[in-house]
Formats: sequence, structure tokens, C-alpha cells
Amino acid sequence: MSLTLQSLKPQKGARRRKMRKGRGIAAGQGASCGFGMRGQKSRSGRPTRPGFEGGQMPLYRRVPKLKHFTLVNPKRFTVVNVGELAELKAGTVVTRDSLTEAGILTSPKHALKVLGDGELKVKLTVHAAAFTASAREKIEAAGGSCELID
Repeated sequence: MSLTLQSLKPQKGARRRKMRKGRGIAAGQGASCGFGMRGQKSRSGRPTRPGFEGGQMPLYRRVPKLKHFTLVNPKRFTVVNVGELAELKAGTVVTRDSLTEAGILTSPKHALKVLGDGELKVKLTVHAAAFTASAREKIEAAGGSCELID
């Protein structure tokens, strides 16, 4: 037998007949068509849409719609601007405690961060947990120094 396009056949068992559901008990998948007795999963029009929870308010609607997520352990700072440090005497060592004593900070709970708003003319040594780039630049331009502490 020669191999021609007309003589090609699928292998034995490669093609199965489509299951004809709901065509009587003798057909094998009659009556309930293999979907069980009753209930939502046996009705026409199923499956339900993704996320459907049977009428209960679904998870994607229960969860608040936020544009960001809240950090578990956020870094919190007590902030002070460079302009506020200008009131201090030249050569002062600036810490969170010294700023509280000077009355610049009222209730420091967190680590100190120095921001760059304002002008500084006096030489200071500032000990803080964080500095902005502009604050560091202004303190060093006035002849002072910035020291990071943890």
C-alpha cells in the first residue's frame, strides 16, 4: 500500500466520539448529564464568574481600594529645617535633645531628620539620623559638619 494523501488515517484510538449528554439513560450521560442532582453547579449558565462567592460580598469588593499599601514598619522622623538651626550659636553640637532644650522641638518622639528649607550662616556640628541633600549642602557650605547616627 502506497502512502498517499487519500490513504492517511488517524491511528487507532486517536479520535474519540463526542459525548452526547442528556440523550437518555442508555447513552451513559443521560438525565443529569454527570452534573449531580441539584444545585447551582448543575444548572445551565454555569460556571459562575471568577470571584463569585455565592452572593456573599466577594473579596475583591471587601478589600479597600488603595493606591498604595501601608508599610509595616515605616521610618518615622522628627523633622527640622536648616532655617530653624540658624538661631543657634556658632560651634554648637546639634542633637535631638539639644534642640528640645533650645525650644526648637517640642515633643521629639522619633529620630531626627534635617531638611533643607531656609538659610544657614553659622557653623554647626549636626548629629541626625538623616539629612536631605540640600540640608547637607547648606550645613557644609556654612563650615559645619553632618554626622549620621542610628
